[in-house]
Amino acid sequence: MPTPLFAIPLWIDLVAVAIGAIQGAMFAGRFTDRRMDLLGISIIGITVGLGGGLLRDILLGGVPAALLSNWYLPVAAAFALLGMALQSLFNRLGPLIITLDAVTIGLFGVIGTTKALAAGLPEIPALFVGVVSAVGGSVLRDMMLNVPIAVMHVGSLYAVAALVGCGLLVGLVVLQVQITVAALICVVATTVIRVLAARFGWSLPQQRAIGSWPHWRRRGSIPPFRAWPRRRRVTATTSPTETTPVTDPAGP
Repeated sequence: MPTPLFAIPLWIDLVAVAIGAIQGAMFAGRFTDRRMDLLGISIIGITVGLGGGLLRDILLGGVPAALLSNWYLPVAAAFALLGMALQSLFNRLGPLIITLDAVTIGLFGVIGTTKALAAGLPEIPALFVGVVSAVGGSVLRDMMLNVPIAVMHVGSLYAVAALVGCGLLVGLVVLQVQITVAALICVVATTVIRVLAARFGWSLPQQRAIGSWPHWRRRGSIPPFRAWPRRRRVTATTSPTETTPVTDPAGP
């Protein structure tokens, strides 16, 4: 039986889009060497504010919700320009912006996951759609600005917060918890993880080879990697009949 869709009022959805647009404009404003104009800032704001929902609806094979209303695009563009104009003010409101952004991640994750479950997707694909909905805007933003994709690098658990929240939602739905209660738990969990990670600088361990982990390595059990030894050229000395002996740089 498909899961009922968790619906939120339009104004809350627009607030989430506006916060994402402000975040996108503030991020783009750091790149002063790019010399973006008002149109460029508007495009970045629209991408961050609406990107996750666009990717979600494309994965589900439907018309993006942002294209079914006259409100989404103007709100995203207007708040992107507002974020650029008042960037210094929003920078001083950093903790508040981070908290609101964390709530936005949770809301987008809830909407994406429940929409996928309502469409009949199994739990794991629905979880994937929810996470893409939560972080898709930032991924598209980084691709458009030609910078490393933030969610793929050591950071403050942006995608992990969405994954945990959406995972809780899926688990609660499987346990037949009422959808509104499950959605609220998802938003709260996502917000708490994201805010605490930003506050204390939490991040996942950095990628490294198994051989470099001290507790995995045993002395002498893993021989050091050595490239194929190359032989030195035979070079002529003072006498045309004498040559320097060939030696192996790797030793005996």
